[in-house]
Amino acid sequence: MQVTLSGLLNFIDGLWSSCGDERIIVFTTNHKDKLDPALLRPGRMDVHIHMSYCTPCGFRQLTSNYLGIKEHDLFPQIEEEIQKTQVTPAEVAEQLLKSSDIETCLKQLIDFLRKKKETQELEAKKKEQEAKDKEEQKKEVDDGGKGEEVDNDEKRMTTELNNNTS
Repeated sequence: MQVTLSGLLNFIDGLWSSCGDERIIVFTTNHKDKLDPALLRPGRMDVHIHMSYCTPCGFRQLTSNYLGIKEHDLFPQIEEEIQKTQVTPAEVAEQLLKSSDIETCLKQLIDFLRKKKETQELEAKKKEQEAKDKEEQKKEVDDGGKGEEVDNDEKRMTTELNNNTS
């Protein structure tokens, strides 16, 4: 079943008109820029909250909430890893719940962050290679699959023209 934009807008507007009290509806997206402006207009979506990746400050708040600590010897190391890794607060919170021992929990978080960073680096390299491959394929299509032969032929023709005109 597919929902049309018109159907979604009618549904949202119907909720507001049928409810006497105020209602909170939460929509999430990774691509706000791709949403139709009619969906984002005031009255339909009044508050927009950007949910960023976890920061060192966010990490400290999470450890305070979940582990009841404000400082630990491993904090600087974890904060450094968090700055280098795209990790959500939910992922960090999940790791903080895996052990009741604070030391074990924080060491496991460091391991998780390092593995996640490695995975992100591998994915970035893979995307970069795919982009290069795509560009090479496009180049092959553009020059009829002749590659450098075209360049050599063009050089030879240019040299011959220059020799004939002198």
